[in-house]
Formats: sequence, structure tokens, C-alpha cells
Amino acid sequence: MGTAAMLRAAGVGLGDEVVVPAFGNVEVAEAVAMAGAMPVFADIDPVTYCLDAAAVEAAVTPRTAAVVVVHRFGRLADLGRLHALGARQGLLVLEQGESEAPYDEIAQRRERAAYLHAKLRGVRTPDDGDGHTYQQYVVRVPGNGRPDRDAFARAVRARGVECRVPVKTPVHRLPEFRRCVSLPETERAADETLALPVDATLTKRDMQRIVSACNALGGLLQPAF
Repeated sequence: MGTAAMLRAAGVGLGDEVVVPAFGNVEVAEAVAMAGAMPVFADIDPVTYCLDAAAVEAAVTPRTAAVVVVHRFGRLADLGRLHALGARQGLLVLEQGESEAPYDEIAQRRERAAYLHAKLRGVRTPDDGDGHTYQQYVVRVPGNGRPDRDAFARAVRARGVECRVPVKTPVHRLPEFRRCVSLPETERAADETLALPVDATLTKRDMQRIVSACNALGGLLQPAF
């Protein structure tokens, strides 16, 4: 059952608000709109890239009926706090995952992620966290007026390494869902994040090429703290 159908089945609809992340795909906000409710955007935790429980609580109004939690990049949201908030406020809490690699690939992805953790310089590597499956290996490329994430990505691709910007435009910036709302961590993540390859098919030489391409540019960036 899709998100819109689950919301409708729970009685969520016209006049209701549903708290969702703006960092990610537009489909979640579209599902809320399809159910007849209004998507309300809350900020993310800068480590997990999932909804921050405190930000969700701040976004709750008397019209809030539900929260849609999206797990990002193979890292789980803080479900304990979010479900506790739902119980306290009488809110439906729905979870939505991203498509995941087959289970037998996860150990290989973690192995490649550990290699990148140890070797990369000049970018901020992801926090391991509990149960991280590395569906995407997302680093932060800090910008300080010198080469930024987009310039870094172009230079890495020029060295033969595929990489992608995981969220090009947060949903609250899209014309159909534009909101005047303060989401500083969402904005920062959209501007700084870059996904590097950790596919199970990558060889040791491939991993060395990724590190070499990134580290050749690392000295152009400000230290990542």
C-alpha cells in the first residue's frame, strides 16, 4: 500500500497537515497532497539526513495528523523519539524506506565504506551509525568561497569517477510546494552532499581510483570539522 493510500485508510485528508522531510524526493509530499492533506516540512538531523524529532515537534500544529519518516541512504531515522512524539501528540507515524541493495551485498558495501572512511581526506565522511547499510555513501564537501560541491563533483568525474548529487533541490524550493520555512540543515545538506560509489561490483583498483581522485582535490577545500 502506498503512502497516500495508508494516509487515506487512517482517515487523514482534507484539512489535515502531515509533517514530511524536504530533503529527498518529491514523491512523499505528492502522496500527502494526493490524500487531500497539506505537507508541512520539518528539518533533518545533519548526521542521519532523516527527520529531526525536535524539528518535527516544532512543526506540529492542532491540524497535524501524521508524520512520514523517510530513512535515508541506508541509515535509519531516530524512530524511538519519533514514535514517542507520535504517541504523545496523537499522531500517525508512517515509515518509508528507500530502495535497498540485496542483503548479501550489504557486507561488501560496508567493507568499501570502511576503506573510504580510512583513506579519504578533505571531505567529511558519513557517520557509521547503527546498522548503516550504505545504500549510498554520502560525503560532505564544504564550501568557503573556494571550490564547492558542484566544482568538486565535476573535477572528480573528469578523473573517471562516477558520483552524484543525492538531492539537487529540496522539496520546499520546488514551485509546486514552495514554502517560506527555515530549514537550515536541509539547505546545508542539499548544498554540500555528494554520493560516491560503494557498489559491491567495485574492485580494489576502482576504490583506489575514487580515493586518488578525491584526495587530489582535498587540499583545495577547507578542513572538514
